[in-house]
Amino acid sequence: MAISMESGGSNGGGFRSRRARSGGSLSEINVTPFVDVVLVLLIIFMLTAHVMGFGLEVDVPKTIEVESTPKEMPVVTIPKDGTTFLNGKPVNINELGTTIRGSFGKDVAGVYVRADRTTIWDAIAQVTAVLGKEKFKVYMVTQPLDVSEKSGK
Repeated sequence: MAISMESGGSNGGGFRSRRARSGGSLSEINVTPFVDVVLVLLIIFMLTAHVMGFGLEVDVPKTIEVESTPKEMPVVTIPKDGTTFLNGKPVNINELGTTIRGSFGKDVAGVYVRADRTTIWDAIAQVTAVLGKEKFKVYMVTQPLDVSEKSGK
């Protein structure tokens, strides 16, 4: 009674001989490509993270007191040229109220208005008038006044 080594007698069912024939171990996973992709994505995120806040560059006026806990509300941005944007997308000033209610629901009580400090007052007044007519509370976005700037002036 001879037991054949290939039939699986003493080596645990022939696992060793099948593994030797397949050319290597399947338990090793090469993580190098995964790490490369993750590092590239991290670099891309780091380069584009500062753009993700608000898409438009607006130099808001500086004031002494600024609310430090912003609420989740729509943001109307008015750059230097006086055009109107709602959360980074161009919007017609006459359709501002219906666009806000359509995008954010009917329960929106207030709207942030970000205007460049060199924007003509007429554009800001028109936007605040339209928002007031639509029964929105208007919150003006400002930047805190730096103490060194305050003492220097």
